[in-house]
Amino acid sequence: MKYKKLFWIFGTLQHLLLGCILLLIFHCFNVIHGDAVIGPDTQLLVCISFPLFSLITKYISLQKG
Repeated sequence: MKYKKLFWIFGTLQHLLLGCILLLIFHCFNVIHGDAVIGPDTQLLVCISFPLFSLITKYISLQKG
C-alpha cells in the first residue's frame, strides 16, 4: 500500500464519523420510543467495535491488493 499515512488519517476520520452516526441513530431510537431501546453499554460497544472492525477489515483487504 503506497499511502499508508493517508489511509490511517482519512480511514480513522471516516470510521469515527461512522461511530458518531451510529450513536446518533441509537439516540434517535431512544427518543422515538421514549425509553432505552438498547442499553448504553451495548450502544457504546456497537459504536466502537463495528467501525473498528470495519477499519481493520479494510486495511487488511488493501494490504493484500
